[in-house]
Amino acid sequence: MSGLTLVEAVNQALAWEMAHDESVVVFGEDVGVNGGVFRATLGLQERFGAARVFDTPLAEAMIAGLAVGMASQGLKPVPEVQFMGFIYPALDQIISHASRLRNRTRGRLTCPMVLRAPFGTGIRAPEHHSESTEALFAHMPGVRVVIPSSPVRAYGLLLSAIRDPDPVVFLEPKRVYRAFRQEVPDNGEGLPLDHAFVTREGTDATLISWGASALETWNAAGELAEEGVDCEVIDVATVSPLDKDTILESVARTGRAVIVHEAASSGGVGAEIAAILASEGLYSLEAPVVRVAGYDVVPPLARMEYGYIPSVQRIKDAVHESVGSG
Repeated sequence: MSGLTLVEAVNQALAWEMAHDESVVVFGEDVGVNGGVFRATLGLQERFGAARVFDTPLAEAMIAGLAVGMASQGLKPVPEVQFMGFIYPALDQIISHASRLRNRTRGRLTCPMVLRAPFGTGIRAPEHHSESTEALFAHMPGVRVVIPSSPVRAYGLLLSAIRDPDPVVFLEPKRVYRAFRQEVPDNGEGLPLDHAFVTREGTDATLISWGASALETWNAAGELAEEGVDCEVIDVATVSPLDKDTILESVARTGRAVIVHEAASSGGVGAEIAAILASEGLYSLEAPVVRVAGYDVVPPLARMEYGYIPSVQRIKDAVHESVGSG
């Protein structure tokens, strides 16, 4: 099969940067010998050696703390947390140290680390394996939060994240890890951080999403086009800091906004986007902003998870509600 899956694109980006920058190191639970639980680091230890790709104990606070120390001393660590639901012990290191190192040292030190983690539902996983809590990290000044939704963006955004002098939390939507393939040139070219991508142009409504939900959003836009509703689609990609200019410019053209994300609705990144539209794009809106999100409950187990994930039909219903009002 031609092209790469998203997880293969992550592996390709890691390999490129490690081959061209000896300061890049990769570590985490099972990332070395086994190549990671999703095989994102497959073959890297054999190629670059156990000094640069190594396994750690099951200790997320230690993984994050080790990364901060390495980053402060000239390395570029790319640690992996096996599932986002295991990331919470690492919060203290990210909040108290990684995010503050530049400020604390008045710019003398930076923290060029990229903390990778698979996130989201859709693989029939048990508890703590299906979290979408990107809003926790988006609320931390000093930390970038980047979420690719396709192989091309996974490759380019990960390269740029590793090259960035400040900490990046890089969340990979595991439901999309092997969902489709794209041709991904292995040319070392990064994609811009802090930039939203308009993946489909339209005139009737703006659909705003990121991560795995970008796939349902794209599919919903295709079905809506067959029904005569022309939607513009935005992949936010960097959820902190938000590229509000691209979002505001799109809504100024379409007059309507539907925000789609898998995380719980309350207090999410979608709420921040809605607030930006209310405060800076109010006169562009011809209808209220609509959010299609996960429910304010713990992500359910396998039998019910596709009732939790925003579906194509839920997105279409929201768009029809928006277009039919105002």
